Order: sequence, then structure tokens, then C-alpha cells
Amino acid sequence: MTISKEKKRELVADYRERLERSQAVILTNYQGLNVAQISELRNRLRAVGTVYQVMKNTLLRLALQEAKLSELDTFLEGPTAIGFCYQDVQPAARVLVEFTREASTFALKGGLLGRRLLTTEDINRLANLPSREVLLAQVLAAFQSPMRGLASVLSGPMRGLVTVLEARTDRLASAES
Repeated sequence: MTISKEKKRELVADYRERLERSQAVILTNYQGLNVAQISELRNRLRAVGTVYQVMKNTLLRLALQEAKLSELDTFLEGPTAIGFCYQDVQPAARVLVEFTREASTFALKGGLLGRRLLTTEDINRLANLPSREVLLAQVLAAFQSPMRGLASVLSGPMRGLVTVLEARTDRLASAES
């Protein structure tokens, strides 16, 4: 099936827009997967805010050039599908890495996080990070810990003064009796 030049231009413009809108993109080799497996993967990725699409390398290469992201050209060998991560990147990386374990023919190629090129090792590291909520809680706890310690140190002399005053009050009360 041939695609008209106008349709190709529309596809390239759509791909470029998706590339520019994405927080990250992850490229994969989907060779050997059947339709049911690709549909399952798409559903899992959709649940975490990622669109997974099979693309023609030539059209994707044109879109990458237009979006000034030609660093990804090195990954455009063989069948290519791309995950456009519109939300948090970590859950999408986790889904893709888990899928590589389930389907032996499925492989990660690489990707881009912002303007930083991602290798397969980088994607694996991203997948193993705690969730965004856990990371935010850890950062909040790290900020709270010094403040809690400072409050404890600053309240120590006050507690000591209250203890001394209570002891003095008790002594005066026992002396009056």
C-alpha cells in the first residue's frame, strides 16, 4: 500500500508535533510480536499516559529532523515503534522493560528524555526508580528532617527552663506548708 505525498506530509507533521509535546520518547524493535501482543502493550502504556505507535523509519527520520532531534537517527534501524511519554516517564519505562522480559523478540533501542539521549541501560535505570510519589515523599522527608532537629534543639533550653521553674515552684510550695 503506497501513501500519497500529502498523507506523508501530514504524518511527518503529526510525528513532529508528538515529539515536541512528549516529555520523553522511547524507541523499540517490535519485530516478532503479533497483533495481540502489540495491542496488550499499547493498552498498558495508554494506562500510564504513553502512546505507542509503529512508524516508518523514513517518515520518523524526517519528523526528527524537523523537530531538531536527529540524535535519535542512530536508533532507526529495523522495525521501529515509538512510545510518546506525555506524563511521567518512569511508569512507561517500567512497562516497556517488563514487556522485554515477557516477549523475547521485543527489544528496547533507546530514547530521548528532554534533550538527553537515553541508552537501553538508562531506560532500565529509569524503570527501576521508585514512583514519582515515593520520590517526592523522600525529598519532603529530607527537607523536614533538619527542621525537626532544629526545632528540637531550639526547644531544649525552653524545656530546661520550664523544668527548673517547676522545681522551684514545688520547692516554694513545700516550704510554705
